[in-house]
Amino acid sequence: MVFGTALALVALQIAFGCETIWLPASLKRRRLSSNAIDVTLRYAGPLIAWAEKIMRRDRLAVLTGKPVQMLLGLPIFLLAVAIALPIPFGNLLAAFALIVIAVALLERDGVVTLIGLFLSIAALAVTAALAYGTVATLV
Repeated sequence: MVFGTALALVALQIAFGCETIWLPASLKRRRLSSNAIDVTLRYAGPLIAWAEKIMRRDRLAVLTGKPVQMLLGLPIFLLAVAIALPIPFGNLLAAFALIVIAVALLERDGVVTLIGLFLSIAALAVTAALAYGTVATLV
């Protein structure tokens, strides 16, 4: 829940075109242990190397500029809300879509941006279906 809420706050700042990200002091003080970083790099390193071979900077450059970044704030916000919802397995695809969008923004690859948007639509549809199914079983 904390991650989804913090990400929603960041998404709104992206949508408004902020150059720097503001976070509450309680979140700014949080630190990752070196062990957590080591484990992440050990397992994610090969995947990151593979992804960097595929991506190309400035491919479909029209989808990598500041106006598009601001527009991406909306799907990022919706995905952050989906991650914050307490739906079993409801945040897996949303988190993957966020990772793809983040990598697309970092690498400035418009093709990967499009892939991230399509994944976002799929993730939000799956989350809506899971939420509907959860509520329907409770009623």
